[in-house]
Amino acid sequence: MTMYRRMALAIGMLIALTTGIAAQTDTPAQNDQQKNRPRTTTSEKKDRLEPDDASRTPSDVSPDMQANRQEQISEEAAITPYYNNFFATYRLGPEDVISVEVFNQDRYSRKGIIIPPSGRVALSLIPGGVFVNGKTVDEVAQIITKRYDEFIINPQVTVSLDKASSYRYSVVGDVGQPGVRLMSHRMTVTEALAEAGGVLNTGDKSKVYVLRRQPTGFVAPILVNVSAIYKGKVPDSTYLVPGDQIVVPGNKMKKVKEWLGFTSVLGFARVFGVPVP
Repeated sequence: MTMYRRMALAIGMLIALTTGIAAQTDTPAQNDQQKNRPRTTTSEKKDRLEPDDASRTPSDVSPDMQANRQEQISEEAAITPYYNNFFATYRLGPEDVISVEVFNQDRYSRKGIIIPPSGRVALSLIPGGVFVNGKTVDEVAQIITKRYDEFIINPQVTVSLDKASSYRYSVVGDVGQPGVRLMSHRMTVTEALAEAGGVLNTGDKSKVYVLRRQPTGFVAPILVNVSAIYKGKVPDSTYLVPGDQIVVPGNKMKKVKEWLGFTSVLGFARVFGVPVP
């Protein structure tokens, strides 16, 4: 029995020793996988943007691209409020197009309404319609809501401006395409001049005038140095209001051309004996 016990004890120790060695030893394949596994360096961790860390910019983006992106964001942030303010404060008038939507009430909603010269828009259940001239879309929505409250439980009315056609301004003088135009968005004097084909070589960019009618009925001129704006010396901050007229006078070049034209007429008259008044 003693010999059998010794043999069993020896076999048990051999099994335990083999198991321990196998647990502490990696296979060659495992070692290769660990060696070939890509490791993230400290610089890569710095370049990686987490979902809540968008303020930092990856190092592979050039400074020019970063500057252009920041400039674009700044321009959008600066311009958007002006255009939103234009439509929020827009006063409706003839030829404007609006839509009236009553939530969950299609029979009372109406789209593509062209405001007539009378300024009165016909709507269901409202005898005589609603007078909208001179009012904002929010003011019109409040009026319609009050009128529909007699027929609809808690009416939710939305009035939107589909097309702005009643705001107009004019450009005269030495520009490419003088005339009357629609003001579909809030615009500066330089934007209006650009839409009018720009100032001609004979136009005086330093003495552009905006003629604006005052509440008293008189017209007051506003001097705008467009030349300085183009050169970046002064901000482009003169915005038009409905009814403004932009006047671009002639410069010295135009006066010279007119004088040359007049002298040529005098010469023609002397040669052919035509009396000059």
